Amino acid sequence: MIELPTQFAYLFLLAIPVACVAWTVTHEEIFREPREYCVKKSKDSKELWQRKFFYLFTCQYCFSHYVTLFFLIITRFKLGFDDWRGYLISFFAVVWIANVYMSLFGYLRQSLKVEKLEGNLKDNEWREVKEDIKEENQITK
Repeated sequence: MIELPTQFAYLFLLAIPVACVAWTVTHEEIFREPREYCVKKSKDSKELWQRKFFYLFTCQYCFSHYVTLFFLIITRFKLGFDDWRGYLISFFAVVWIANVYMSLFGYLRQSLKVEKLEGNLKDNEWREVKEDIKEENQITK
């Protein structure tokens, strides 16, 4: 059995690709068309299982569970115990950490957008002030 501090390091490292894949599929432009199709099918399908199946590709939290399952099968990572309990604990721990990463990334991205918008507004205000100064200089000449 791997020492607990090493297991925690693996936990935080394994959550990175899980978060990356889940975020990319559910948010980024490269998957926009399939995601829009899934959104449409999740709203318009008659069968409950079809609506739920297509919804999981649009929700970062939902999709992160399936990505985590995939990565746990590949890596055989277990947390705390060396049997099935280790898989169960690692499953929920990786999902949780990955979603913390995605929340932080979403917050950071939103903050950067707000900063950019505020910067553009200040630039526009500065241009208006410069134009007003030019007009005043032309009038006084």
